[in-house]
Amino acid sequence: MQQLRQAVTRYGLQSEPVKHLLTYLFDSEIMTPSDCTSLAGLLLTPAQFPAPRQRAVPCRAVPRGSPRSPAHPPPRIPPAAGEKGSPEFGVELQIAPPPALVIMAGTVLLAYYFECTDTFQVHIQGFFCQDGNLMKPYPGTEDESFISPLVLYCVLASTPTAIIFIGEISMYFIKSTRESLIIQEKTILTGECCYLNPLLRRIIRFIGVFAFGLFATDIFVNAGQVVTGNLAPYFLTVCKPNYTGNDCRAHHQFINNGNICTGDVEVIEKARRSFPSKHAALSIYSALYATMYITSTIKTKSSRLAKPVLCLGTLCAAFLTGLNRVSEYRNHCSDVIAGFILGSAVALFLGICVVHNFKGTHGAPSKPKPEDPRGMPLMAFPRVESPLETLSAQNHAASMTEVT
Repeated sequence: MQQLRQAVTRYGLQSEPVKHLLTYLFDSEIMTPSDCTSLAGLLLTPAQFPAPRQRAVPCRAVPRGSPRSPAHPPPRIPPAAGEKGSPEFGVELQIAPPPALVIMAGTVLLAYYFECTDTFQVHIQGFFCQDGNLMKPYPGTEDESFISPLVLYCVLASTPTAIIFIGEISMYFIKSTRESLIIQEKTILTGECCYLNPLLRRIIRFIGVFAFGLFATDIFVNAGQVVTGNLAPYFLTVCKPNYTGNDCRAHHQFINNGNICTGDVEVIEKARRSFPSKHAALSIYSALYATMYITSTIKTKSSRLAKPVLCLGTLCAAFLTGLNRVSEYRNHCSDVIAGFILGSAVALFLGICVVHNFKGTHGAPSKPKPEDPRGMPLMAFPRVESPLETLSAQNHAASMTEVT
């Protein structure tokens, strides 16, 4: 670092000695976070380099899997905080919290407001007093269901997490897979003590995206239930309207008055949150996310049926969860189908557009496709007009003149 300071002072920042010294520092992989900070303070201006606690200082180096060659181009330090670095560098220093944590915290907070508070009031939907689709027997509380919410949420959270954790560790201990992961991923330096290697980063990213999608699906389901206020199949059983009153005497009179119900207010409010089915949406999201991870990441050569059995088993469990909601008269068939569509859409979007089919952040460089030699000429020569062609052209012109 002392030699680098002297070279910058003597020759300037864009000189060849400075470039050679920077190449050596980054290729040697001996730099610590404090060296990165010192290097950034040396190369950046005071306006671009404030105090470390105010803004993250990017510091990038050559990835660990790249060849150490003197001809390797020197690293480039971005001149602005918002500018993204080149994907070929493999170490990044982060001091400020990433925006992903802020987004995740906001998602969890919004899900909490939907689930545990009365901030969002349910829409009061009307009904017919003699509607047979709303007269199913009351199945009891959610805890009395065959698949209770506690069991469902524990299975939904633990199964994909365990699959991702075991799959990533197993692949990391395979030599060929570990080398490809090191090339595709980059090591993150947070502060001056924490180093996130490719294995830990993949686990955090995949599980973090899964958790974000789980909360996002819950928010979409709660928003749909609050906006529509669709009635459960047992609504009239718990509503207990006064059938002898003036509102229910007419068989085809639509009732919009929510005060006609005489049953338990809390049970009635839960009976108004039927569309879409939360159990169906969360179960299919978790199953489909785990299935996409298994099919895209895990490679098995011993048994061809291991992956299909595991994937179809998780999807079948989610499908049976939706059927259980219909058989217990807790949701309509349309509620379960809408929940399946919603959960599948969120899982497909996150799996394809966010984690890119569970590949690395920087894919392996693709080799340019060689051109087909059959379509290329073997040798190109300049065209030379022969004397015979010149003579025949003159005779043809003379004959044309005579005819004219």
